[in-house]
Amino acid sequence: MRLSSAQRLRTFIYTKEDMDAYRNGSPIDPRKITQRSLARRADVSQAFISQLASGKKTSCKPETAERIAEVIGVDVTVLFDPEHATVSCIA
Repeated sequence: MRLSSAQRLRTFIYTKEDMDAYRNGSPIDPRKITQRSLARRADVSQAFISQLASGKKTSCKPETAERIAEVIGVDVTVLFDPEHATVSCIA
């Protein structure tokens, strides 16, 4: 399935910018999840989550998309476009 928007995914996960802001004294959003935790719970690599969040990868198998959405706690259509299902991505 094709990721609707890397920016939308980043609203659910901690980014480098979030962590830099935290180190500078800004509060963290407790509703977000770390990329490492998301990857572990969705059974994918942290590098894959990072690539999705950066826009370097834009699609994955429907099963992977469903696991990512389930871990985040949203319907898969919030993050992925079901019209663009694919089996070409390894994850």
